[in-house]
Amino acid sequence: MGDIALRGKGRVMMASGGRTPAWQRKEGKSESGGLNRKGIASYRAANPGSKLSMAVTTKPSKLKPGSKSANRRKSFCARMKGLKKRLTSAKTARDPNSRVNKSLRKWNC
Repeated sequence: MGDIALRGKGRVMMASGGRTPAWQRKEGKSESGGLNRKGIASYRAANPGSKLSMAVTTKPSKLKPGSKSANRRKSFCARMKGLKKRLTSAKTARDPNSRVNKSLRKWNC
C-alpha cells in the first residue's frame, strides 16, 4: 500500500508518521456535505482501484431518466436514507447540519 498503513478500527495513518488522509479530515470535506476534490483525490490514493466520483448535484428534473447519473443519484439516495433511518440517533437525524443531512441535500434526495 505504499506509505499508508492501517491502524486499528479502520483508521488510516501515513506510515511515515504523517497525518491521516485528507478525506478523513476537514480539509477534504465539503461544507455542503460529502467530499471535495482534494478529499476524493486523497481517497483514491489511499484505496487503489476505487471508482469514487463527485456527487450528482444536478436537479432530478434536469437528469434524463435512466441515465447513469440519474441511477447513481437514485441509488445513493436510497442507501443514505436507509443509513439515516437505521444508523443515526434521533438527534443527528433531525440536525440540519449533520453530515448525513448535508449530503442528502447536496444530492437532492
